[in-house]
Amino acid sequence: MPEAASAAAVRATIGDSEFDRDTAVTRRAPGVYDIDLSAGWTIINAVNGGYLLAVLGRALGDALPHPDPFTISAHYLTASQPGPALVRTDTVRTGRTLSTGQASLFQYDDAGNEVERIRVLASYGDLDALPDDVRTSAKPPAIPPMDQCFGPQDGPAPVEGSSAITDRLMLKLDPATLGWALGQPSGRGEMRAWFGLADGRDADPLSLLLAVDALPPTAFELGLQGWVPTVELTAHVRCRPAPGLLRVSIATRNLAGGFLEEDAEVWDSADRLVAQSRQLARVRLG
Repeated sequence: MPEAASAAAVRATIGDSEFDRDTAVTRRAPGVYDIDLSAGWTIINAVNGGYLLAVLGRALGDALPHPDPFTISAHYLTASQPGPALVRTDTVRTGRTLSTGQASLFQYDDAGNEVERIRVLASYGDLDALPDDVRTSAKPPAIPPMDQCFGPQDGPAPVEGSSAITDRLMLKLDPATLGWALGQPSGRGEMRAWFGLADGRDADPLSLLLAVDALPPTAFELGLQGWVPTVELTAHVRCRPAPGLLRVSIATRNLAGGFLEEDAEVWDSADRLVAQSRQLARVRLG
């Protein structure tokens, strides 16, 4: 039985879970890290962008003097594949409350040449040192109770090679955003879901980087199909999430020229907005 499916027997903890093991990097030299990208976080055989963001986020957390990602912007240059990869980090600036660094992930082509897959620029700080003052007009998404939502296990058998990541997620989608699965997309470009890791591990700042890019593409509800690769993604981590499931809401308002934006909000069990993101993605038309 896959480890992700054994949550009923043992609940994983932060630091001791499949996600932690699969995003762990090994320091080869100062600022240089090795990792074996897991096939468990693929969709249509390509490694998920949120998982990659968490990998680079973990490397930067080791390289920089501050522990938590506050903002991280990634440009996805070429599709990453499961297998060995190299991460190089560089410290751009360190200050009292924020440190800024950049990182790139490389893999190798058939001739042994390095190919850059993703490049990020990020600022890190200490989430536990932030003031408690909150002044916001944002509201948590209205998602039906879990027993009224549906996950991948409720649908037909998945396409070969497309569902590895769903085995590692606890994902329950709002029925109002599932028209695409029934051949009746709403045209509204929205996705909402309850979100967690399948082994029961609670969320932390690194897993929030996964959460912003783990739902089905909003393009599905616009009546489009197929892979929707991310071109650029910027995520903001606002506070350390409380234990329990997350609620994720993603929407797009404009598809033009074969590209769309997706704006995501992630809310924790204490009704706090814990992460936000915006990405530009490419879609297949026709």
